[in-house]
Amino acid sequence: MRLTVITINRNNALGLEKTLQSVASQTFQEFEYVVVDGNSTDGSVEVIKKYESQFAHLKWVSEPDTGIYNAMNKGVRMATGEYVQILNSADCLAAPDVMERMLAALRITGNPSILYGNMIKCYPDGRRMIDKCFAGQEITMLGMYTGTLNHDPVYIHRDLFEKYGYYDESLKICSDWKWFLQAIVLGDEKPQYVDMDVTLFDMTGISENAKWKERIRKERQEVLENSFPAPCLRDYERYSCDIYMMRRIHRHPWVFKMVHFVERCLFKMEKRKNRKKRLQLWG
Repeated sequence: MRLTVITINRNNALGLEKTLQSVASQTFQEFEYVVVDGNSTDGSVEVIKKYESQFAHLKWVSEPDTGIYNAMNKGVRMATGEYVQILNSADCLAAPDVMERMLAALRITGNPSILYGNMIKCYPDGRRMIDKCFAGQEITMLGMYTGTLNHDPVYIHRDLFEKYGYYDESLKICSDWKWFLQAIVLGDEKPQYVDMDVTLFDMTGISENAKWKERIRKERQEVLENSFPAPCLRDYERYSCDIYMMRRIHRHPWVFKMVHFVERCLFKMEKRKNRKKRLQLWG
């Protein structure tokens, strides 16, 4: 199989049915579909059985797990496709031909180890916002320090999980971010981007819950401290906002010239002041 789509679910029968409908409606059907259910008690298993006949290559399991990333790892281990996409319960593919067009994009871009597109964020009030993430820009340490690569619209070559390991199950919400950090920043994988709306992401999920915001910050800080030297991280803490500000200024040449002129003037003033102090000290 060229592609395995993995869906994890626990007690979200309505969201799971929405996801199953989306995947079943794809114009391309020669893919493997893996559903990992966390021993749900809300009728999720009945939903899987309802749609079972609509997939040519379906594997599913319903059993207890220890969390989101334990379930995701189960799905990856069950997969046999060359690439995997993780499309969690309640999230959907953006159009019936998305899979067909993404597989074509793999061929056009030379079969990269990671291919990603756009994610449409769907809010409870009906609003939608297109998130293009890095939109083809180089993904650096600075980019991952302040952001992440959305996992929903990403095709990952399955061999990368053997190369960099599976998702860290000790983390509750940031393990996919940690995995991308290891593969892209530390492993120097080169993701390719295609400007295509790939997924509809349900913004009522766990990562959008207010009580998890502080947990996200703490988990990311823990990962960074275990992965990079402290002096390096202190520089990012001090200057990451300044770097982003200068990037925005660079988009407007006349503003950049003005800021550059002011900076040069201040630097020369400081230089003269320091020189005067040294002359006074030398007598």
